[in-house]
Amino acid sequence: MARLRDQVAVVTDASGGLGSRIAVALAREGSAVIVHYPRHAEAAEAVVRTIEQAGGRATAARGDLSQPDEAAAVIAAAGTAFGRLDILVNNGGATHHGPVLRMKDEDWRAVIATNLTSSFYCIRAALREFLRQRRGRIINIASPAQPGTVGQGNYVAAKAGIIGLTRAVAREVASRGITVNAIAPGFVAAGMTAEMTAEMTTRYLDRIPLGRLGTADDVAAAVVFLAGADAGYLTGQVLNVDGGMIMH
Repeated sequence: MARLRDQVAVVTDASGGLGSRIAVALAREGSAVIVHYPRHAEAAEAVVRTIEQAGGRATAARGDLSQPDEAAAVIAAAGTAFGRLDILVNNGGATHHGPVLRMKDEDWRAVIATNLTSSFYCIRAALREFLRQRRGRIINIASPAQPGTVGQGNYVAAKAGIIGLTRAVAREVASRGITVNAIAPGFVAAGMTAEMTAEMTTRYLDRIPLGRLGTADDVAAAVVFLAGADAGYLTGQVLNVDGGMIMH
């Protein structure tokens, strides 16, 4: 039986990579999906077609989530298309590497906006619906990089902020039946990590007890779990989907 039957999800940055696999996994379990995309309409429509060809329901929604009005419009698209909203997955991510001393102002602002501010705007918009129905699931994609990674001060700050935001919101809305959790993927062969060289991959494998890179489907399965009824007593948590790398 589909675990998310008749539910509706918004997945941000879902036109490719990790986001597309999350969207497909949620749809496979019965959820209708808003496939958000910031730029590439063709890629988003391809995800929608994949879901529909498998018998699911989906529609694409464009928006710059760093703008509060556009974020609210993407969240509202769930109600317009499918009549409700049950699940929000904040999946947006961007990096602009460089040491802090030489980091450009625009690189700092862009990464904070994409990784943290956009999540805040989407959460704020979704909570209006969740508080009304006294139920909802918010799942934020964080990172194991928050203890500190050289050359990624902006990214690390943003993802650490995601974890802090997750816990603050979880505490604020727990009494209303809303859960808020984060997933910290390790080195997953999708999205930004897919661009690693063979040398980098070998180096990182030495830090992963399970001895392999993760897959987008590993992370998507964790999202489905946190979105479902079996995770109803989990909130304010960070689930490390990293092959045990956190133990290194």
